[in-house]
Amino acid sequence: MKYLIIGAGGVGGCIGAYMTEVGKDVTMIARGAHLKAMQENGLRMETTKKGNYVVSPVQATDMEHYTGDPDVIFVCVKGYSLDDTVPFIRRIARPGTLVIPILNIYGTGSRLQKMLPDMIVTDGCIYIAGEIREPGCLWMNGDIFRIVYGVREKSQETPLLEIVKQDLLDSGITPVLSDHIRRDTMRKYAYVSAAASCGLYYDARVGEFQKPGKVRDTYAALLGEINILAGAMGITFEQDIVKENMDITDALSPTASTSMQRDIWKGKQSEIDGLLFQVVRMADEYGVELPTYRMIARAQGYAC
Repeated sequence: MKYLIIGAGGVGGCIGAYMTEVGKDVTMIARGAHLKAMQENGLRMETTKKGNYVVSPVQATDMEHYTGDPDVIFVCVKGYSLDDTVPFIRRIARPGTLVIPILNIYGTGSRLQKMLPDMIVTDGCIYIAGEIREPGCLWMNGDIFRIVYGVREKSQETPLLEIVKQDLLDSGITPVLSDHIRRDTMRKYAYVSAAASCGLYYDARVGEFQKPGKVRDTYAALLGEINILAGAMGITFEQDIVKENMDITDALSPTASTSMQRDIWKGKQSEIDGLLFQVVRMADEYGVELPTYRMIARAQGYAC
C-alpha cells in the first residue's frame, strides 16, 4: 500500500511520522522551510505521550516533484487550500484511488467527490492536538490520536477501507471506520466550530472556557445551536454533545487554542469561513435560527 499525505503540518505530519515509524510506505507533501528541514534532518517529534524523538529518514517532497501512484491519499490541508489540491490529485491518482480528507470543515468529502468523480472520496475527521512548532518539528499534546473516516453511500465501499484501518492500527493510531460518517464528522465539527468561534469572539484560550462566566456560557450556547442544526439536517447524536464537549474542554490545557485562532493571531489566512460563516449559511439553508452564531458572524463582518 502506497500512502500520500498532502499537508505535513500538525495533522498530516503526525500521521506520516507514526506510519513511517512502523515501515509503511508513506510520502508527505510539504513546502518551504518545513519541507527542507524534513528532507535534511527527518521529522522531529515533541510529544507528551512518547517523549521527544526523530523520525528519519522520511519521504517528503512538494507537489511539483511527486511522481508516485498512491493507493490512498490523506488530504490534510486547511479548508481554504482544498481547491489547490484538486489538479494535483487528478494528475497523480487513478480511478479507484481512495481519498480521505481530514479537515475541520463539515462536508468536505462530498464537495471533493464532485471534483474527483472517478475516485472514492470519504469524509473524515481527526482527534489530535498537534501543530508545527518550527520547520521540521511537530508538537503533539496529549494521548488522543484518533482518525474517523467512512463513505457516505454503501455503493462506495471498498476493501481499501479495511486495509487503511489495519495500517493505522499498526501505526499506533486509533482508527474508526464509521457507518454513519455524516453524524460522526458533524460531532467533531460541533467542537471545533464552537470553540474557534467563541475563542475568536472573546480572544480567549481554553482557560477562559473552563471558568464559569460569559465565555463558558457562550460556548455552551454555540454547541447547543449546532445540535439544533444537526437535527434539522436529520442527524441525531447518541450523546449530549453539549456536555460531551464541555467535558472534553475542561480536560484540556488552559493555554490551548484552536488553529483558526492561531492563524488569525499571526495575521495569516484562516478557516473562519468554514468554521463560522458556513454555519450561518447552513442555518439559512435548513431554516433554523442560530442567534449566537449569527451574533459572532456579524461581529466578524459577515453580512447576515
